[in-house]
Amino acid sequence: MNTGRYTFIIDIPPHFERDVLRGRSPGLQVNVDATAMVQAGLGSGYALQIVNTEINDFLSHAEGTTALPVNLAVRIAFNPNMTTAWFTSVMGIIGSVTMLAIILAGAAVVREREHGTMDHLLVMPLTPFEIAMAKIWANALVITIAVGLSLTVVVRQLLGIPIAGSVPLFLAGVALYLFFATAIGIFLATIARTMPQLGLLYILTAVPLNMLSGSNTPLESMPPWLRTLTQASPTTHFVAFAQAILYRGAGFEVVWPQFLAVALIGALFLALALVRFRRVAAQW
Repeated sequence: MNTGRYTFIIDIPPHFERDVLRGRSPGLQVNVDATAMVQAGLGSGYALQIVNTEINDFLSHAEGTTALPVNLAVRIAFNPNMTTAWFTSVMGIIGSVTMLAIILAGAAVVREREHGTMDHLLVMPLTPFEIAMAKIWANALVITIAVGLSLTVVVRQLLGIPIAGSVPLFLAGVALYLFFATAIGIFLATIARTMPQLGLLYILTAVPLNMLSGSNTPLESMPPWLRTLTQASPTTHFVAFAQAILYRGAGFEVVWPQFLAVALIGALFLALALVRFRRVAAQW
């Protein structure tokens, strides 16, 4: 549960069957990860219903009783009161990172093409790689600072929502992820010729990334083939390590596989975006 692999863990004590048959009403512990708000609320109720039904069916064949013989102890982890604001506030920031990165980086290129300033940059002693990286780095820096201020000032101080993990570690992951997200914006800007076109391309790109990242719909609720397909998206790994750090207080030794996946897949998309930008810039 601490690594985010399981949402529910049921702990069955020793000699459970013997105590049930003797009518001792043994305890059964259910640990719930409230990071997944909807699953935590509905799943604990389903767990109680399933356990009681199975125990009743078992005893009906042995003793013919229909009484509830088990006390199900539910323990809510990471969000004890199941406060929705704890989840939505942080996930709102995480979702805004992708939106701002794509829009700002893409708009920086499209607006310069519309105003003709891109032609001025191309005749200067600058390579297309330097032009693209300047926009990626500048927008990534602004977004990273905005995310840090939002977490510390708005979420932690104004809203009073506790942050379990390390904010600097999370910001390092944000900076790593932004190289992928801003590269998507640069890539879309090489296709779109106007801002309305960029907006339409953004909807076709960012909405599936967010919907399939696990921030809105848990990955466990998706079909297995779709769940496997989402692992190719850095957004999925970004949401995974963001939830692990901010909600469960995970350290780098826990989230380094997600960091590595974001770095490798993001580097591939960044290389493709820069190749596309260099090729299109030669035609401008």
